[in-house]
Amino acid sequence: MSAERPTLPPVRLHTEAELARDALAAPLLARAVRLARWAGPETRVGAGGELVEEQLPAAAEHLGLTADEDGAAEASEAWRLAVDTGLVDVEDPEEAAGDDAEGTAAAGENLALITGGSPQDVLSIWLDGLEAVHADATAPVFEDFADLVGEDGSIDFESLDWDPEVEAEFLDGILGNLYLLTVGDGGGDAAPVPLPALAASMVVPDDMGEPTDDVLEQVSEAMMRLDDQFRVLEPIGIVEYRPLDEALLAEEGEDATPPADDEDVTRYGMVKLTPLGLYGIRARMLEAGVDAPAIGDLADKGADALLAGIAYYPETAARSEVEQWLTRRGADGAAAELLGAARGADQQAPLRRLHCQQALALVGAGAEPAVRAVLDDPELGGLARVWLAELGAADVPAPPESMIFWLAIDTIAAQLESEGDLEELQGLVEGLAGQHSGFFDEAWRVEHPATADVLEAMGRLHGDKKKAKEARKAAFKARSRTGG
Repeated sequence: MSAERPTLPPVRLHTEAELARDALAAPLLARAVRLARWAGPETRVGAGGELVEEQLPAAAEHLGLTADEDGAAEASEAWRLAVDTGLVDVEDPEEAAGDDAEGTAAAGENLALITGGSPQDVLSIWLDGLEAVHADATAPVFEDFADLVGEDGSIDFESLDWDPEVEAEFLDGILGNLYLLTVGDGGGDAAPVPLPALAASMVVPDDMGEPTDDVLEQVSEAMMRLDDQFRVLEPIGIVEYRPLDEALLAEEGEDATPPADDEDVTRYGMVKLTPLGLYGIRARMLEAGVDAPAIGDLADKGADALLAGIAYYPETAARSEVEQWLTRRGADGAAAELLGAARGADQQAPLRRLHCQQALALVGAGAEPAVRAVLDDPELGGLARVWLAELGAADVPAPPESMIFWLAIDTIAAQLESEGDLEELQGLVEGLAGQHSGFFDEAWRVEHPATADVLEAMGRLHGDKKKAKEARKAAFKARSRTGG
């Protein structure tokens, strides 16, 4: 079975029950739920479903918000989310009723799911809310909406210099980078990321040394956009955000210049994804067709899918995935299934055998009968002997010399495929070559699909020039023997 490298490392998500609790505690969704319960026959809405202006003070008071423009704006935002997520159903006024007619509002079907539904129901509602808030975060800011309205009542969108696809792509790129930084850090309690660094990740070319003044100005503009966007996103619960210090704007003018090395970077904004944010961004990525694996995805799959899926996982993630997989199987049955999936002559087969051996270590002594059953297997016999020896088992038969060399080639092939630490690989190469006198005189004869490639790699990696030359000559012999 061929394994493809995942686009992103696997993420360790909280349970759906924990995530649902986080979703319900998100300030914006919590307010939307309260307004949905507050809505009734006296609730008055406009043609677009928004609360009429006269009702905003009462909505703000119900939510415990300030009796000013800010409170009214937050109440309006919560109401829009209630409508967007189906917590409230709005019935528009009849067309014949006139421009000033008002519609009605009532509790929507989804409101009952907030308390009576499953965690998946709650998370589905929350994801709808995330989509709505994401759209708000990428919407243009109107200085004066009246200036955009023409004499015929139409809106001149071109004068906004706003492309919704470009704006959404920018924010998705930022959230993707933040996701990668979080998952790459183990997906746990990752440190907050400075806003300038996040902005630079989207603006500064990878091959640029010292940023130019023009690029620094673009980073500054991106920081200002992100400051606005993260303020919008934080109430739905996907990020913890420490905003840009507004005193900086007074000090530096309209834009905040990226900090010098010796400055307090926290003043320029700090952001981190919450566990709920990891879940939400991953859900959006999956919807967009991005390969974004999570620990536990393979728990109900077969051993072939498990070994293929964890092929390029970091060590701790691979171990966690195997542990979850093993909890659903008995020791002997799991061991036999793993060993069966480890066979093969394809490019990823050596890596499957490496992960199989590591998985068997987690099975423990219960795997011994299945392991002993493959002692004579040409592909698995060497692995079986190593595993039994590490277990401290008795009566482990000595391997034939051909199996020793085959296992050496297979082991290095696995490490080459995994693209692990170069120094560790070099140590492995030199250690294996040093254990057997005349190693390269015999290695080129090994009947393994990767023999020539492994010997060429040993020629590149071996620190001893003489041994490196022997490896290259052996690789040439191996290719000549197979006609490759």
